[in-house]
Amino acid sequence: MSYKNLLSYQNSAIIYDFTVEFCSHYVRMGSRTRDQMEQAARSCKQNIVEGTSASRTSSKSELKLVGVARASLDELLEDYSDYLRQHNTPEWSKDSAQAKAVRALVYVTDKSYETYRPYMRTAEGACNAMICLINQTNYLLDKQINVLEANFIKNGGYTEKLFYNRLQERKKSWRRF
Repeated sequence: MSYKNLLSYQNSAIIYDFTVEFCSHYVRMGSRTRDQMEQAARSCKQNIVEGTSASRTSSKSELKLVGVARASLDELLEDYSDYLRQHNTPEWSKDSAQAKAVRALVYVTDKSYETYRPYMRTAEGACNAMICLINQTNYLLDKQINVLEANFIKNGGYTEKLFYNRLQERKKSWRRF
């Protein structure tokens, strides 16, 4: 499966684009926070890509890289929450009308950064929109990690499969004698 078909990747691309735009509007150029936020958003997206690409030869690497993607989103989630707190701006409750409206956007087909762009008008709207989308993406990554773990436990990894195949070949050659 291509990483581009994964909802977690699609959401992470939106989060990355949105975060770069958010930082250009609301976070001082050259600040450590700006760099950290952009890098955390990029890290999530890129680790999903790298993990999916590594899946052919290393289930263990895929699992590790998807875990790194998840951790990067946790870091970014904290940055958005910090921004709200430091600017004395409210974080929406998950049951608020605004949060529900943002959460409903995940069901829009062909969604992109543009789907979420109206929330960029204010720092409060931007941060809260990303908090909602990051939480949704974390949920997807958690499910993805659970599936990868179960698959690894049930089927083993690439190295184990190679070892098994090697043993089978040895058994065949031993039978010839």
